[in-house]
Amino acid sequence: MDMESNRNEDWMKLAWRNTQQKLETIKLGGGKKAIEKQRERNKLTARERISYLCDADRPFIEIGAFAGYDMYEQEGGCPAGGTVAGIGYISGRQCVIVANDQTVKAGAWFPITGKKNLRMQEIAMENKLPIIYLVDSAGVYLPMQDEIFPDKEHFGRIFRNNARMSAMGITQIAAVMGACVAGGAYLPIMSDETLMVEGNGSIFLAGAYLVKAAIGEEIDNETLGGAVTHTEISGIADYKFDTEQACLDHIKKIMNKLAAPASAGFSHIPALAPKKNPESLYSIIPEGNLKPYDMLEIIERIVDDSVFDQFKPDYGKTILCGYARIQGWAVGIVANQRLVCKNKKGEMQIGGVIYNDSADKAARFILNCNQKKIPLVFLQDVTGFMVGSRSEHSGIIKDGAKLVNAVANSVVPKITIIVGNSYGAGNYAMCGKAYDPRFIYAWPSARIAVMGGDQAAKTLAQIQVSAMKNQGKELSKEQESELLQTIKERYDKQTSPFYAASRLWVDAIIDPADTRNLIAAGIAAANHNPEIDTMRTGVFQV
Repeated sequence: MDMESNRNEDWMKLAWRNTQQKLETIKLGGGKKAIEKQRERNKLTARERISYLCDADRPFIEIGAFAGYDMYEQEGGCPAGGTVAGIGYISGRQCVIVANDQTVKAGAWFPITGKKNLRMQEIAMENKLPIIYLVDSAGVYLPMQDEIFPDKEHFGRIFRNNARMSAMGITQIAAVMGACVAGGAYLPIMSDETLMVEGNGSIFLAGAYLVKAAIGEEIDNETLGGAVTHTEISGIADYKFDTEQACLDHIKKIMNKLAAPASAGFSHIPALAPKKNPESLYSIIPEGNLKPYDMLEIIERIVDDSVFDQFKPDYGKTILCGYARIQGWAVGIVANQRLVCKNKKGEMQIGGVIYNDSADKAARFILNCNQKKIPLVFLQDVTGFMVGSRSEHSGIIKDGAKLVNAVANSVVPKITIIVGNSYGAGNYAMCGKAYDPRFIYAWPSARIAVMGGDQAAKTLAQIQVSAMKNQGKELSKEQESELLQTIKERYDKQTSPFYAASRLWVDAIIDPADTRNLIAAGIAAANHNPEIDTMRTGVFQV
């Protein structure tokens, strides 16, 4: 390995270590004292519940671990959005699991909590996966109720989705292991089966204090809505258990008896390891993602046997398209090429930029994959579409719209990995979050913004300086430099993968060496949904 590769590897591994350190803090939830209080009540933590429930020989893929990161500091923080969630296997069945973290503000729902729970339900609905709710929540976080209660994508949408999933035939199981109050009480009852832990689990629209305030009745919470009450009197719950472990064991029994899942029939054969070692992925992207590199080197470390069959290899060279297999699954790959290259006319093309010919090629390839029912994988490292008179006169907007149309109307599952830059309309054309990828992950090297940091900072600084001059205020060169640096630091923070993951623009920040496994797990999930429509495109300029 040469010196530059060593430097790249050190940079990427340092970025991943930084990510892991932040994750370790997030995994403490509300902190060690809150965890100890949980255990004093004979309760497991959310992560312990999931670990006990899931099959030990299959990985649990956490989604949204960074949700809420650095967002609610005035409120004391909301690690992982107060909810631990992801995709795992229970009794051999792949499923979605959502567990309230009672150590974080008693499991109360912040705005990001609602967004995260809706994302998990979306994953279950898109992929027809069973969903397990491990309930232990005090309900809506009242100081922020206006941001979580009334809107379309707020708290109430959860229960609407409960009803929709039931109609879709998606199994929903709720285990009430702590408080389940107010509007939240509807979630377990709208699930297929409700399990409760005696002594800790409770379901009621209003707790004992509110009941006394509202109607003057004196009653304790256990009598009001405990496990005995709801399994023996109201009939709301189906089972009660003495311990959490017994409750979780029963979920395993239920999952063990589900009918075999349907299949979309995506092509799958025995997997072959890549010939090029995935561990060497760390050394490919240049430090700071400032220099060109060959995206083929990344692809050949992700796909089976390092075999990638390119589509139109000599045309539209700033986007690579082709067929491959990942862990045995057939995939179509659309990837930005970062090498500087020449087009068919011999003109130099900047790597990472989408030109007319590359947009045209990618759109056609996406249509082909939909025709063949082959899932799509997008590898993003894009700075946007080419600008300037030559591109405008050649119809770059038309060709860009053609690509966006193809991505938007694609019906096969799409999985997006942001390995580097994801700027401007390039984010859209390469299946960013707005274009409904089944799963979207980011490497620690990812940057997501409307444009690059340097360009954006200079633009914003020029606007502010001009505004001050119009007010009769003159800045020295030193003051202008300080202003530019301040803006750049703020902008750089907003383009980081942590900023994106905290707002669920991406599902997770991942280890580059694990990319192959996560793509395969995503396709395995998508294969549970056999309902794939015929692709229809709208009106666009040809």
